Amino acid sequence: MKKLKLLLLLTALGLSLAACGKKDKEPEPEPVDEGSAIVIEDEKEEPEVEEVVEEEAATEEPDVAPDGMYASELTGEWIDESLKDQRPVAVMIDDEKTALPHFGVSQVDVLYEMVNSTQNEGVTRFMALVKDWGKIKQLGSIRSTRPTNLQIFPEWGAVLCHDGGPFWNDNFYKNVFVERFSGTFSRVDNGKAREFTEYVLSGDLDKNFKSTGYSTTYTEYYQGGSHFDFASRNNPNTLEQYSNSVACTKINLPFNHNKPWLEYDEAEGVYKYFQYGSAESDAGNGNEQVKFKNLFLMNAELKQLDDHGYMQYIVNDIHNRDAWFITNGRAVPCTWSKQTDLDFTTFTDADGNMIKANVGKSYIALIRNEEWGNIAIQ
Repeated sequence: MKKLKLLLLLTALGLSLAACGKKDKEPEPEPVDEGSAIVIEDEKEEPEVEEVVEEEAATEEPDVAPDGMYASELTGEWIDESLKDQRPVAVMIDDEKTALPHFGVSQVDVLYEMVNSTQNEGVTRFMALVKDWGKIKQLGSIRSTRPTNLQIFPEWGAVLCHDGGPFWNDNFYKNVFVERFSGTFSRVDNGKAREFTEYVLSGDLDKNFKSTGYSTTYTEYYQGGSHFDFASRNNPNTLEQYSNSVACTKINLPFNHNKPWLEYDEAEGVYKYFQYGSAESDAGNGNEQVKFKNLFLMNAELKQLDDHGYMQYIVNDIHNRDAWFITNGRAVPCTWSKQTDLDFTTFTDADGNMIKANVGKSYIALIRNEEWGNIAIQ
């Protein structure tokens, strides 16, 4: 009997302990905090990794434009939204030493340089693209358009500004997408021969647009969109992702007449332009030195037109021709392509991806195939 009582006591104690254990493991239901109560059914899953990926992706958000501003299709810089549909002008600027100093060149958005003739050591000429041309106070001096320049400005939807040119241009001018102002700008008494005295001054372009009836906004022939694929301001293109990129703190260009070079200013993050043995300065803007964020060098085929030095670059129906892209102290070989006069010139890396330009002004040089190997990068 005593043994039976003891057995019943132990059994009751065991049930009591079991009930207590069950209560500890299965507490009364409580309100669930969904933000912290994540049930992981499979211990191999790692939700923390997903959280890290989401945080990294957040840093890649696109740039947000300030109120009333938009990213210029020429530079990627924020400019007034009222200019969004305004077409740029492409101004031909004399680069002969006699024409110096230049006015307004530090304020242009994109500056092209190319040889104009096989004579005179291959003297170069600038083509300056300006989006917000209403701000121009003085730009030039202005000279003629040569056949080397013709197949460049249409892709920008720009109006060509120049003073004359050879008869070789006439057939190109018949294209419906060509609009131009020639010899209709102001003369400035600078003590030089007349050919070096023509400039775009304030109000000149307004008068030209009104007198010709040309649209100040993009026409149907412009492709639209940003001309370059711009990198984010928060994640600029350093070119360090390319194994074939090289350091580039100075580059000498094979233009034999003016012998230009560009030097990288690390503090400002730009390349400063020099020619004729000294800094290229802007007399209209406190002698500010001309400088660029991006440099594009294009290997271009030359077609001789006559015995007087006139020539034309072949820049249409081109596929993957050699080029260099230079920014932030480094250079990477790439290629350029262009289908028609109206198509954008595109720059791609070795994998066929579009080169990402950095926000800022760009310099583009068309360099003769015969001189391509004479580019000196330091």
